[in-house]
Amino acid sequence: MFKTQLRSSITRSIAMSSQRLSSTITPVKTAAAPPPAASYSQAIKVNGFIYVSGQIPYTAQNKPLEGNPTIQQQAEQVIQNVSNILEASNSSLKHIVKANIFLTDMKTQFAEFNAVYGKYFNEHKPARSCVAVKELPLGVDLEMEVVAIEKEEPKL
Repeated sequence: MFKTQLRSSITRSIAMSSQRLSSTITPVKTAAAPPPAASYSQAIKVNGFIYVSGQIPYTAQNKPLEGNPTIQQQAEQVIQNVSNILEASNSSLKHIVKANIFLTDMKTQFAEFNAVYGKYFNEHKPARSCVAVKELPLGVDLEMEVVAIEKEEPKL
């Protein structure tokens, strides 16, 4: 019995390894979110997962929000950017499995950020981390990266 289980386990491992090796890594690019600021993709799709790079509160035209935006306004823009990238990837906010949030001031921004986040993630609640960082690219106060799954294709 042990030999049968071992053989079965080895067969599954080989099948999974060959599947991983034959997986296609597909970069995602959409004009509905800011373009990458360096050598990276807005997102990468592989094996039914979408890995969205950190999104900051810039518009799709690659401009910062006007004036002195509140953390709520920044959160709205960041979540919209993530949503647009996911839509371009055959996914949505409801398909996020993990979110990582970076704030530059946990004391003054955490509650305000959560007020906006809770509007989008009240029924579907992905796993999440929220950490304070010293600074973020381009002097912004907020960055959000996510991992999501693709929407299921309709069965014919």
